[in-house]
Amino acid sequence: MTLTLYDIEVSSRLLLGTARYPSPAILAEAIRRSGTDILTVSLRRETAGGKAGGAFFQLVKDLGVHVLPNTAGCHSASEAVLTARMAREIFATNWIKLEVIGHQDTLQPDVFCLVEAARILSQEGFHVFPYTTDDLVVGEKLLEAGCKVLMPWCAPIGSAMGPQNQTALRAMRAEFPDIPLIVDAGIGRPSHATIVMELGYDAVLLNSAVAGALDPPMMAQAFAEAIAAGHKAYQAGMLEPRDMAVPSTPVIGKGVFA
Repeated sequence: MTLTLYDIEVSSRLLLGTARYPSPAILAEAIRRSGTDILTVSLRRETAGGKAGGAFFQLVKDLGVHVLPNTAGCHSASEAVLTARMAREIFATNWIKLEVIGHQDTLQPDVFCLVEAARILSQEGFHVFPYTTDDLVVGEKLLEAGCKVLMPWCAPIGSAMGPQNQTALRAMRAEFPDIPLIVDAGIGRPSHATIVMELGYDAVLLNSAVAGALDPPMMAQAFAEAIAAGHKAYQAGMLEPRDMAVPSTPVIGKGVFA
């Protein structure tokens, strides 16, 4: 089943980051084995690379995937807006993954600046993918600002801790049933990705968990399979936990021996 994000329909529910891979060749193979349709790219990191940056852009182009530029490293609304505008010029896309960092240690987003920047960019025609918390009020404010996708964390960026508050994630899914929800940050293992997909989330964005693996291409494939399994399980309708045993073989109709 495909997923529509703003004006683009994609078949993969895995979005892949492009930072910290051992080599461009390993990155390219990880992308292929993941089956992803969308790559996130840090404008600052790649444009600072000179010729290397140009080679990276060509690699992405050759793979035929959609580019989701991000505003990683920005700490104010004005800085994020400026970075987004530059990204649109360079990548020729209205898509932008909006990050405005508010806490240096946890890399938790500054939700006040995030909403402000989202409103400005939406008014300028950007399709904003906001990196946010699992707070329902913040999510509502981002939708009011013009966002049509929400990207809550499940744990701090790069922590690999997995879902820390499943209750909050469930509440967000229930509160915004028709909004694409993508877990962004904190996933460390394929089983973590399966968990959030079983909660009804639409996709997962990964970087460190794949790039930092001993075998990034194999890990990318493992995550793709885990995400697909979690989504299928949610669609199929899972058995809810019970507080008592229920026999799989019914008693009624059972043979009786005197």
